Amino acid sequence: MAAEIVNPRSDSEASTGLDGGAEPLHSFDPAFALHRGGKMAVQATVPIRDKDDLSLAYTPGVAKVCSAIADEPDLVHDYTWKSSVVAVVTDGTAVLGLGDIGPEASLPVMEGKAILFKQFGGVDAVPIALNCTDVDEIVETVVRLAPSFGGVNLEDISAPRCFEVERRLQEELDIPVFHDDQHGTAVVTLAALRNAARLSGRSLGELRAVISGAGAAGVAIARMLVEAGIGDVAVADRKGVVSRDRADLTPVKRELAEFTNKGALSGSLESALKGADVFIGVSGGTVPEPAVASMAEGAFVFAMANPNPEVHPDVAHKYAAVVATGRSDFPNQINNVLAFPGIFAGALQVRASRITEGMKLAAAEALAAVVGDDLAADYVIPSPFDDRVAPAVTAAVAAAARAEGVARR
Repeated sequence: MAAEIVNPRSDSEASTGLDGGAEPLHSFDPAFALHRGGKMAVQATVPIRDKDDLSLAYTPGVAKVCSAIADEPDLVHDYTWKSSVVAVVTDGTAVLGLGDIGPEASLPVMEGKAILFKQFGGVDAVPIALNCTDVDEIVETVVRLAPSFGGVNLEDISAPRCFEVERRLQEELDIPVFHDDQHGTAVVTLAALRNAARLSGRSLGELRAVISGAGAAGVAIARMLVEAGIGDVAVADRKGVVSRDRADLTPVKRELAEFTNKGALSGSLESALKGADVFIGVSGGTVPEPAVASMAEGAFVFAMANPNPEVHPDVAHKYAAVVATGRSDFPNQINNVLAFPGIFAGALQVRASRITEGMKLAAAEALAAVVGDDLAADYVIPSPFDDRVAPAVTAAVAAAARAEGVARR
């Protein structure tokens, strides 16, 4: 699959419209110009120049390969693209900061995700936007599509349904299933936090973190920080800190309360931030400056909402030793593209049956290590364009898959 911009219309067509009418004004925006015709195309990897090529690529030659796979199903990995292609699946219910905009409107994002797979991980990916939002229907549809793919990347499916969709697909399929909004965000956040702690001469075990947002990303980040040995982490939703004494918790948040908030905090996000070492924002909204000022000396502020961080960097820098955002125009961008291409590349390389917690932790450690001796307050996470990133993550994930017994080659 070619990660290339394809414009099927000539300059004259683009200026007048296919029907001869005037071009809509928004087409003059460079974003619309880039997206015209889509951002992807399918590209053959073998030539078809004459009848001999045709007879090998299609009938009758292809029948031999089909028969061999029918007799020995594992050969599908060697003689098709299955072992190197990922399905990027969404129902369009939680697209970027736009919310529930539907499957058609989600396609530009899914195409973008697919070309990032190719550009940064060398992994082919196919966008699949589903016209259903019921958990059972999503799971059934993906299970039926799975024979064509080596892995499934779930994208922009709203919480809490995303948790059940991922869990059930992991149970039913023997290929990697990865919800990037959860785990990609968590991997990159942990990598940046490891380096921030190293810069300050502290360990993760010495830090108390507060996460704003108990959705897909917030829950996954909390889980990964606990797995990595964080001192304590509390998560706040719109009603305050998620704690065992709250009677209004969903099943996901009840489970969250069981493994977070060892300090038994309650009340508002602002009160939880008093004396905290780390703020991680994945919810939007604005954190009042006095709450940021109340954090511990040398704190870290990771305000990752887009396009408006929960704490503007100008404010955060007044009080924090390290500041990160989700935006590319500030230093220390927490960007999922640092994780998911290499994670899938590593999993596919060894034909892993699933992506384990150990594989995700290995990805975070490898990503953090790329920074190396260049570590600084404005450089705790590498750039997506650092060509060391994907190979490092790929190798670490593949090695972890072998160590955990989920690799099949």
